Amino acid sequence: MGSSSPLTRRNRAPSSVLSMFLVFLCFSASSNAQSTPVFACDVAGNSSLSAYGFCNTALKIEARVADLVGRLTLQEKIGFLVNKANGVTRLGIPTYEWWSEALHGVSYIGPGTHFSGQVPGATSFPQVILTAASFNVSLFQAIGKVVSTEARAMYNVGLAGLTYWSPNVNIFRDPRWGRGQETPGEDPLLSSKYASGYVKGLQETDSGDANRLKVAACCKHYTAYDVDNWKGVERYTFNAVVNQQDMDDTYQPPFKSCVLDGNVASVMCSYNKVNGKPTCADPDLLSGVIRGEWKLNGYIVSDCDSVDVLYKNQHYTKTPEEAAAISINAGLDLNCGSFLGQHTEAAVKAGLVNVTAIDKAISNNFMTLMRLGFFDGDPKKQIYGGLGPKDVCTPSNQELAAEAARQGIVLLKNTGSLPLSPTTFKTLAVIGPNANVTKTMIGNYEGTPCKYTTPLQGLAGTVSTTYLPGCSNVACAVADVDGATKLAAEADATVLVIGADQSIEAESRDRIDLNLPGKQQDLVTQVAKAAKGPVLLVIMSGGGFDVTFAKNDPKIAGILWVGYPGEAGGIAIADVIFGRYNPSGRLPITWYPQSYVEKVPMTNMNMRPDTSNGYPGRSYRFYTGETVYAFGDGLSYTKFSHSLVKAPPRAVSLRLEENHVCRSSECQSLDAFGPHCEKNTVGTAFEVHVKVRNGGDREGIHTVFLFTTPPAVHGSPRKHLLGFEKIRLGKMEEAVVTFKVDVCKDLSVVDEVGKRKIGLGQHLLHVRLNHRRGMNLPEIMSNIGLLRLSPVWFLK
Repeated sequence: MGSSSPLTRRNRAPSSVLSMFLVFLCFSASSNAQSTPVFACDVAGNSSLSAYGFCNTALKIEARVADLVGRLTLQEKIGFLVNKANGVTRLGIPTYEWWSEALHGVSYIGPGTHFSGQVPGATSFPQVILTAASFNVSLFQAIGKVVSTEARAMYNVGLAGLTYWSPNVNIFRDPRWGRGQETPGEDPLLSSKYASGYVKGLQETDSGDANRLKVAACCKHYTAYDVDNWKGVERYTFNAVVNQQDMDDTYQPPFKSCVLDGNVASVMCSYNKVNGKPTCADPDLLSGVIRGEWKLNGYIVSDCDSVDVLYKNQHYTKTPEEAAAISINAGLDLNCGSFLGQHTEAAVKAGLVNVTAIDKAISNNFMTLMRLGFFDGDPKKQIYGGLGPKDVCTPSNQELAAEAARQGIVLLKNTGSLPLSPTTFKTLAVIGPNANVTKTMIGNYEGTPCKYTTPLQGLAGTVSTTYLPGCSNVACAVADVDGATKLAAEADATVLVIGADQSIEAESRDRIDLNLPGKQQDLVTQVAKAAKGPVLLVIMSGGGFDVTFAKNDPKIAGILWVGYPGEAGGIAIADVIFGRYNPSGRLPITWYPQSYVEKVPMTNMNMRPDTSNGYPGRSYRFYTGETVYAFGDGLSYTKFSHSLVKAPPRAVSLRLEENHVCRSSECQSLDAFGPHCEKNTVGTAFEVHVKVRNGGDREGIHTVFLFTTPPAVHGSPRKHLLGFEKIRLGKMEEAVVTFKVDVCKDLSVVDEVGKRKIGLGQHLLHVRLNHRRGMNLPEIMSNIGLLRLSPVWFLK
């Protein structure tokens, strides 16, 4: 089957034209939308339902699920294997739509959620890549909490479901990936922290009961999924060849954190194959890892039509019945699409899958709905029953959207002109195809926002502005250089707002290069030459661009990356430019030069460099070549300094058992598990205390990064992020940041077969300062003998 078939039914972000059409449909359909939530066990409306065990809230959830499954026919069971789950009228169970989205706010993508006159919009937060740039875990969770509150409020008036297939926690491996905007970036630790934080915000209830859910989150797309459509290579047929080291070191950690740390209710398997097997039909990945090793308390769902894709596009099975059976037997519980609904009964009759496997799948699905209270009767009598339209788009929610954008915006260059003083710079030329955009600011998997504040509107609220788009759109086939240079020559300062939108990078649309689209670079360069005052470049995008020309242009006084900043993007941009907010964002991705993508195919999944063929590796952890801007880059309007308060110990001893192999032979590393790594074992943990001082004349927020560079064993990273902390300091104020380091967990690396090892040799810990300036903390000289890790710490 060609790609057009899956794309017509796919879980994907539509084009801007189609999005406008979808919004129109949502509003048009709103008059027919029910004003009450969908739920089962309406005992008040039908007293006979009280006789069913699955409606008895006094029973344990497991017993209720078993009672329900035991009452269903095979055909009814199969109806609960698909996203539009058929109701069973005789049991008082209505039809339920599982597919809703909440990537950065309640979305209209997916049939489970709609906007109406009752709830015309929901708070639209920045796209995930910008929120991740805040490096603020409490913010990740706070956003999730607001989104789940608005989702529950919409559910109570029949406009939304309870199951949301968000967040996207794939690693942003290649800068060309169209969906990198949806992710927390390239670093496994940051992605893991974002994943668990956002999931907790969505799921955790105010009752504190860990087995109850406010809404059910879903971490996607499992796993090694980060190619959509690049030079004819499509996600539906792409086979990601991934070695075990990269799998466990890079691709799996965010999903593992979702399950183990976030207690996520669902994981979505992806379209692609991994090492020859479709992920939704791989028992090792599903039953083995997600449910076996990680102990998922929830359900596994396919990306939309993935089972259909593995049969029709990937030709993995000969018959549709085999495709249905192999997926269910592998551990798939729910099919986004209709494939399992159409072919599972025939698979049972053919002996390819047994009813026990189906019972197990739907039990996982019902367990999730039970935890959500779907089978507890009228939701308005439950914990979130009082929520409604009044709780959506509240002033505090909208302010949080603005604050998230402020915290994420990254100042990449400042020659001293920023922040602009409104008393000095009284007129502003605002130029560029993204200067007055609305929908571009909210990225993909979007909803209808509460309201928009464009960059132009935000800037015009402070000083007098003149405006020219410069190009008709971001493709910028033709640039109005004459008009733009005229405006810049007359204004006290110029702000150019350029970059990308969903026509450049999106689901099913990967980039080919890292250059600014069309004539944008020429527009920027010519405006900078002609401008009377300082020129500020504001880049709106998910991925990075090669803007070396602007970085090196003395006429360009400042560069800001603003991601896709959400509904309040214009407020945040203006607050940063005029100094009402001191920028604190840091890049969550590496910005590579164009030369990088000219020699690196997007389909190469290897993270580590290969000197035999010149492959340079990927991400700050392994890539050693030139960058435009590096992971963690970002400037402030004030000056922060670090000093060491408490150094790690000079020696870290790990006591080995008498029969340990390293007693009698030289070892490069030790297993990062076993008696020597057990909790409370002396020497396996220590603290690093760093004093941070704001030596400037204004308040600022600062992210302190602790990196470690391990010994060169097992293809270890050149450095990797061990921890980060975000602090707010007033002018001339100082505070101490504490990092707790677990030797076996934090100083270990993944070896060639996927096992965690503690490298023997020198470990270097260092703290990152602003914009590539760094201060080295004492090194750990880890010379391990037969029994001891004996590092020597000294100032570099």
